[in-house]
Amino acid sequence: MKVAYLFLGHGSQYPGMGKEMYDQSEQARARFGKANDILGFCITDIMFVGTENELKQTKVTQSAIFIQSVIMATMLSDKLCSDMVVGHSLGEFSAPSTMAAVMGLEDAVVKKICKSVNGVVVTANYNCLGQFIISGAIDAVDEACEKLKAADAKRVLKLPIGGAFHSPLMKTAHVALKQAINETVFVQPVRPIYQNVTAQAVTDPIQIKANLVAQLTAPVCWTQSVINMIADGATDFIEFGHGKVLQGLVKKTNADVNAISAEVESL
Repeated sequence: MKVAYLFLGHGSQYPGMGKEMYDQSEQARARFGKANDILGFCITDIMFVGTENELKQTKVTQSAIFIQSVIMATMLSDKLCSDMVVGHSLGEFSAPSTMAAVMGLEDAVVKKICKSVNGVVVTANYNCLGQFIISGAIDAVDEACEKLKAADAKRVLKLPIGGAFHSPLMKTAHVALKQAINETVFVQPVRPIYQNVTAQAVTDPIQIKANLVAQLTAPVCWTQSVINMIADGATDFIEFGHGKVLQGLVKKTNADVNAISAEVESL
């Protein structure tokens, strides 16, 4: 029996995020304070009492989700242990653009419709069988959404995200991201990381860096990652963050595994 940790990505932000941990734990308060110092502004003010629109700003969203997940995992590290980890998009770590969720169609149909659209729009996330995220320029995504609905998709939903992540439109950020990652010291991980780009277990810091840069414009192979983790022995998945999004995707991929949330009450 092996345990896998799941870390949420972009789109999982919500007003009040992290406030319960902050109120319950002195250690959590210290870590939130350190995050404010590093960022140079009080992101906790936005996390705890900010509006949905304020949280939607990319510079806030990504930092807030990362901070909440890492603090929760750190606080529970002495109570829980894992054999492998995986992050969904940002969890593993523009021009006017957006993303949308598509449910109820085959992979090939989604790809074909995206290719038929004038403008940049691609499949960005493979979340589970029959559930995908498309990403690209606003007009192109809007056109694709209408065509996907006409193709009898069960649901097409624009996401509260201010960027076309995992699409060619992110190429402009490639140089800056690569430089930042290369300047960061990575140590050998204590457990394998199943990275979005390859869906394979990785422990080499050099390869981890390369994959983090590559995932900026490459799709998130979440379905494939979950399948590979289960093949490598994962039977229990623990999700860090808010809600049950990732554990739901795991159960849709394989209903026989156990998937639960890390509970703040355990702090």
